[in-house]
Amino acid sequence: MEGVLHKWTNYLSGWQPRYFVLDGTVLSYYDSQEDVGKGSKGSIKMAVCEIKVYTADFTRMDLIIPGEQYFYLKAVNAAERQKWLVALGSAKACLADSRSKKEREISETEDTLKSKMSELRLYCDLLMQQVHKIQESAQPLQDSSTPDVEKMNEASSLLKATCNTFINTLEDCMKIASVKISPELLSPPESPVAHVTSTPLRRVKRSVSHSGVVPPDRNAEINNLVQPPKGSITVMRNLEEMAAHRASRRTRSPVGNKTPDDSFAAQPENLLPPSQSVQDESASSANGE
Repeated sequence: MEGVLHKWTNYLSGWQPRYFVLDGTVLSYYDSQEDVGKGSKGSIKMAVCEIKVYTADFTRMDLIIPGEQYFYLKAVNAAERQKWLVALGSAKACLADSRSKKEREISETEDTLKSKMSELRLYCDLLMQQVHKIQESAQPLQDSSTPDVEKMNEASSLLKATCNTFINTLEDCMKIASVKISPELLSPPESPVAHVTSTPLRRVKRSVSHSGVVPPDRNAEINNLVQPPKGSITVMRNLEEMAAHRASRRTRSPVGNKTPDDSFAAQPENLLPPSQSVQDESASSANGE
C-alpha cells in the first residue's frame, strides 16, 4: 500500500505531507511520489514497532519503536486511517504468523521425534519378550523329545512383524533427525593428513606387559641393521679407546708373557700424535745441547 500521510517534523514546520510506501514489512516515506526511485528519507520495520491509535483524533496514529524511533502520522480522514491501520496491522500480523509457524514446525518435529523414540523403546521391549518366547518354545516338552513347532512358528511370525515395524520406525527417526541437523554436520570433515602422506603409515603394536626397554641382543641386531657394511670403509677410532683396549688386553694376558701390545701400551708416548712426539724430541735435544 502507498499514499500520502502527514508526518510531524518539528515545531517550526509542524505537519508536512509525505508519500509513504508499505513494502512487505517495511514502511518508507519520501518527500513526494516522484522521489520514490531516489531513495527514502526514512523507514521503519513493522516487526519491532508498536501501533498507537488515538480515540480522540480519528485521523491520528503513531508508529513507535520504544527508545529509538517515532513516527507521528495523520491521515486525510478517518477512512484513510482505517485503510492504513488494516495494512500495517496485516504486515505485522503476517510476520508474527510466519515466525509462529516456524516455531510450530520445530515444536511439531520435536514432538514427532519424541513419540517415535517412545515407539522404538516399546518395540524393543516386545522384541525381547518375543525372543524369550522363541527360546522357551525351542526347548523340548517334558513328555516328548521334540519342541512345540506350532508355538515356535507363531512366535517367529510375531517376531518378524515386530522387527519390520521397529525398522520402519527407526527409519522415520533418521529422517526427522536429518531434517533437523544441517547436512554439513552429517558428513565428517576431510582429514588434511590424507594429502600429506601418500603411503600408509606402519604402526607398531606393543603389548601391555612390555616394559619399553630394548634387550641387549635386540639392540645389537638393530645396530647391525643400522650400521653400513664394513668392506673397504676406513673406520676412525679414538686414541683413548685404543689405549684402553690395549690396556684391557694387557691385564687379561698371563704374567710374564708380554705381547707386542704390552710393550706398545707400556710406552704412553707412543699414543701421542706424531707431531707432538717430534716436538718433544726436538725439545729434549735442545735441552741437551
